[in-house]
Amino acid sequence: MLKNFRTVRFLLLLPLTFFAFGFRPPNSEEEKMQIIMVSAKNILSYLHYSPKSINDAYSKEVYKHYFELIDPTKKYFLQSDMEEFQKHETNLDDYLNNGDLTFYNITINKLYERMEEIDKITQDIFSKPINLEEDEDLILEPKLKKAPTSRQELYNEWKKFIKYSILQEVESINSKEETAEKKKDSGKDKTPDKPEVLSQNQKIKKATENVKDLLEEKFTRFKKRKKMDSFTLYMNAYTHIFDPHTNYYSPQGKEDFDVNFKGKIIGIGAMIQEKKGNLYISTLTIGAPAWKSKQLTEGDKIIKIKSKPDEDPVNVADMPSNEVTRLMRGEKGMPITLTLQKKDGTIKDVTMLREEIALEDTFAKSIIVNTSDKKYGLINLPKFNEDFGNKEGRNASDDIKNEIIKLKEQNIQGIILDLRGNGGGSLTEVGDIMGLFMEAGPYVQVKDGNGKIMALKNKNEKPIWKGPLVILQNEFSASAAEILTGVMQDYGRAVIMGSPVSYGKGTVQVFVDLNKFLNTQEDYGSIKLTIQKYYRITGESTQRKGVSSDIPMKDLFTYAEVGEKYDDNALAWDKIPGTDFNRQNAFNIQALKKMSTERMANNNNYKLILEYAQWRENLDKEKTVPLNVQKFNDLMKQRKIQTERFKVLNTLENGLTFTMYPNEIEREKIDEAFKSKSEIWLKNLQKDLYLQEAINVVGDLKMRS
Repeated sequence: MLKNFRTVRFLLLLPLTFFAFGFRPPNSEEEKMQIIMVSAKNILSYLHYSPKSINDAYSKEVYKHYFELIDPTKKYFLQSDMEEFQKHETNLDDYLNNGDLTFYNITINKLYERMEEIDKITQDIFSKPINLEEDEDLILEPKLKKAPTSRQELYNEWKKFIKYSILQEVESINSKEETAEKKKDSGKDKTPDKPEVLSQNQKIKKATENVKDLLEEKFTRFKKRKKMDSFTLYMNAYTHIFDPHTNYYSPQGKEDFDVNFKGKIIGIGAMIQEKKGNLYISTLTIGAPAWKSKQLTEGDKIIKIKSKPDEDPVNVADMPSNEVTRLMRGEKGMPITLTLQKKDGTIKDVTMLREEIALEDTFAKSIIVNTSDKKYGLINLPKFNEDFGNKEGRNASDDIKNEIIKLKEQNIQGIILDLRGNGGGSLTEVGDIMGLFMEAGPYVQVKDGNGKIMALKNKNEKPIWKGPLVILQNEFSASAAEILTGVMQDYGRAVIMGSPVSYGKGTVQVFVDLNKFLNTQEDYGSIKLTIQKYYRITGESTQRKGVSSDIPMKDLFTYAEVGEKYDDNALAWDKIPGTDFNRQNAFNIQALKKMSTERMANNNNYKLILEYAQWRENLDKEKTVPLNVQKFNDLMKQRKIQTERFKVLNTLENGLTFTMYPNEIEREKIDEAFKSKSEIWLKNLQKDLYLQEAINVVGDLKMRS
């Protein structure tokens, strides 16, 4: 849950003003890192909701987490490396206090050294015949693995990993062949040519080449990384021990976060693909400058970029793709020139003006759902987005309002608000969205680290939808989504249904820009900092426990370890006094739950989904995999036999029909990207068993509202 930094800036200034005294601009990148470490430590110690003691116990936790981040599968560092690193296990607290990069430099320098060795190891492995007949296994569970004790063990570990990757790639080729054959047999594929059928040896050869290319690209990308990129990972080993949502963001990382949060970007609308060390134009956004120019095509090789008129072009050879992406961004209306090598080998300069491009997958959208005699509205909200500081920017509440107005014009009988997978966003948007469905009242309580509690209230007195409302959630509905589901449940304004509980994130974060307290214009990045916990108006925290559905329905992730409660560093659950509010009690939850439970008990597809979820979770818990080609193939055949009974889920249809708005139907005729996304969305909706039951429930709710 994020909150606008401007709303808490005054509170932050006082304890942090002392950071600026004695500040001297850094002379090197290392000095900059040192300044970031000390500044981050001060922010964590003075402003975090529940600060930790920076001591040896903390150091040990940081040490453990750092290697979980930097070498999670234990295939980079040798045991001798780890023994050398362990000498510093209880010193990381001192290094943070003093801005000492000793440990970071030792580990990162060693990582670069090992990656160089591993690059040569993999080249040597690929230069010789790879025997897939040997009877050996690969350990999949990192907890069961130890760091290799020698370079030979490191070699063997990577050889096993390459074998596993080849076998997986062969299986992928097999699956594609089977799919193509089935399309031919069913008549769905109208192409006259039969797909090429490869022999086993040909498949292995092709798979080996593919894996070799992928690893070459992996090592090429790593060599392009700067030490500052890995430093973000190092800093987050320190911050995550405070809680999972406190992070350090580099300037580039913060920029990417803002783009995603606001749902817009200033650029040309061209995706970049990195292949064998070169950068190519990939997908073009329909309607964006790159598409409108008619001069860029997928597969064009990018040679140079002139980002500003008064600057020289930058040669992008060997430049990381993320840096090239940022070169393409800039001010609205500012020209940018790309020097491209076309597929025919010709070189061409293309100049465009940057424009604002909306990332539509961020925003709310709706559709009409038809039953035999009624129409309902489905609104999908991916996140609680808000464009802070921009009066003309889009935000979730305005988008939801517009979708409700469109649905009302279609005379719908009820609304399903889909918050599945919604990871949260702006706190204030929750109150504004609540106000679209009900009268004014408190919607959340927040408590800071000093124990001060404040209730936030929605002040809107004129809701625009008072009819039946069902809210769908799942295990990935978090933070702002949980505030909204919780408050609508507490007031009795909506029926909450979906996974038994939501994610369980009950904390509030703000961004603290380091340069604001260092008396400098240079960007040192930001700390996303947990400063408050939030509570339902009943006083219950959602932290770790989440929001329980009124009508619980198990799903594909019910048996998986998804949620805040599975993170060792998550803050604890607690409770505060509730605040006054008037519950509506508009419907009989027990009656609705009983009817839904009876329906689902007779739904064979629902039973099959739960069987599949349990089966898939058991697969995820497997500790090893055979690397002998015959044993691996036998295992895959066994799994295919087991999955045969689940294939009906691929063709599942819920019987619902959908109607798009007239303007969207017209847009599909000229916007290929929009048409493609709409088709995928509709296809998924037609398979959505949970939406089908939500329509049943909103129909029952209509009868009792």
